[in-house]
Amino acid sequence: MTSMSEPAGLRERKKARTRAAIREHAVRLFRQQGYAATTVEQIAAAADVSPATFFRYFPTKEDVVLQDDMDILTMEALEAQPPGLSPIAAVRRAAASAYAAMSPQDLDRMAETTRLTMAVPEIRARALDELTRTFDVMGRALAVRAGRAPDDFAARILAGAVTGVIMAATIPWATEGDLDAGEMFALIDAGLAQLENGLTL
Repeated sequence: MTSMSEPAGLRERKKARTRAAIREHAVRLFRQQGYAATTVEQIAAAADVSPATFFRYFPTKEDVVLQDDMDILTMEALEAQPPGLSPIAAVRRAAASAYAAMSPQDLDRMAETTRLTMAVPEIRARALDELTRTFDVMGRALAVRAGRAPDDFAARILAGAVTGVIMAATIPWATEGDLDAGEMFALIDAGLAQLENGLTL
């Protein structure tokens, strides 16, 4: 069993390193020469991969900005929360856990990509597809926690509410640029707390 599992584990680690390298070089090039002036070919060359490999990890150039590890970390943390927690309480704990797992470099990169998302029209347009994917992923996770079908409507609506809170907290931070990542996550948690309490004013 060990000898069979080790190659798979090594492959996954190699994939994670390649994905991270592509994203790191892409963000660096966007910073240096602008998003529009940076091509997939340049990103691939900087990351020492082929353009075809780039597209295996990121379907479009916009996706290298939109897709990060925050969703993965949060969903993994959400699955690990005790079943007795309410859905919003579980999401709050998962978000705190994901934030704690991120390095300062991860947080800086997230800040930069969030600002790019708000500033570049092509990325904003693609973000709607990513938002739909987030509804699906979080909706399924919340449905499973509640013992419901993965496509449960109520779970999807709750996922939409959670995502709306996150956007409401994140967008001013991204556009104004006055807050650091810790302050942004504090705003997200405050918003989720308000949602948990019934969105009262």
